[in-house]
Amino acid sequence: GNSRVLSARLNDARFFWDNDRKTKLQDRFAKLDSIVFHEKLGSVGDKARRVMALAKELAPKVGADPAQAERAAQLAKCDLVSDMVGEFAELEGVMGRYYATLQGEPQAIADAVRDHYKPKGPSDEVPSNPVSIAVALADKLDTLFGFWAIDEKPTGSKDPFALRRAALGVIRILLNNNVRLRFFDDWSTQPWAVLQHAVQFRGYSDATREAIEGLAATEARKNPPTAEQIEDVSFSMRRPMLDLLAFFADRLKVHLREQGARHDLIDAVFALGEDDLVLIVKRVEALGEFLATEDGKNLLAGYKRAANILAIEEKKDGKSYSGQGKAMAGDPAEVDALVSALGKAAPEATTVLEKEDFAGAMRALSKLRGPVDAFFDKVTVNAEDAAVRANRLNILSQIRDALNAVADFSKIEG
Repeated sequence: GNSRVLSARLNDARFFWDNDRKTKLQDRFAKLDSIVFHEKLGSVGDKARRVMALAKELAPKVGADPAQAERAAQLAKCDLVSDMVGEFAELEGVMGRYYATLQGEPQAIADAVRDHYKPKGPSDEVPSNPVSIAVALADKLDTLFGFWAIDEKPTGSKDPFALRRAALGVIRILLNNNVRLRFFDDWSTQPWAVLQHAVQFRGYSDATREAIEGLAATEARKNPPTAEQIEDVSFSMRRPMLDLLAFFADRLKVHLREQGARHDLIDAVFALGEDDLVLIVKRVEALGEFLATEDGKNLLAGYKRAANILAIEEKKDGKSYSGQGKAMAGDPAEVDALVSALGKAAPEATTVLEKEDFAGAMRALSKLRGPVDAFFDKVTVNAEDAAVRANRLNILSQIRDALNAVADFSKIEG
């Protein structure tokens, strides 16, 4: 009985295989318009066109050929309307790769057709071929951008569109391949603009829809978008972009926590507005190593003390202290020593931060540990003389600012 069932299924598969090979993948593309991706985001064909545009845009950033990335994205979903995948849905992408290979597509394109779905889970392998990376990122980012644009996000345990998995997939692809992307810089003209290809804009705010449609009309005339149009789109979508970045932060916390990283350090780095996930991880690692040292622990304690004093005094005085402190006549030697140390350590940390040498920035800041400890041991911040008090509070603000240039130390536990 089982053999007859198996034989029948294999015969079906053989028929599908032979029949599918009669039609090239690209000739199936038009049929994707008949499959609804989401009522507010258009058809699978609409999504495929957005992914094509986005993959081409991403390609230079990941070392892929733009034409190959665009071609792979064009073919990526076409096996969904093949007989084989229609019967055996779990073969999506797998059959696409076979069909792409059989019709003579370059190996990088064929592999990307299969791999653009990856990673499908936390233990699934991550694409490493540049073309596969471009298409896999484009597919997942388009999904995330789209659902955030129409405000359909995961809630509680409900995640019908697997958006958490998509975000984790983006994170793993970026980190495993050391891909550098900045959401607000790299995407200022593109991420939301690719949604112009969707047939329907229902679900967007009126301002957002008008901004995107205006951009689409300009590009349709082969004119570059104006700075004002780009700003309109960027401004109208900035809130969902910030919200999406926070979502990535949560997913990154889960990912790094599973690898032993501290969630408070991730919060401290994200608080700077950093959106390059590779850089965030490097900062978190350097910060963790620094705080594990005696210098790091003591400097964190000094920061907390300075920040607490400032919070109390700024509330009392109704203003923020952010001026340049200096050594004043009659000051204890510890004031001059700290001012001098800040004058050297802060610029040094800034210089190495610009080179993305986070460990070097920590080393520069570690030189403050002794002067900060001595200052708190020997100096009364709230001096009776108002000018002296204000000057010392300004010095504390310099400690706060110097450390906050690396991460928001107020978010670090300890």
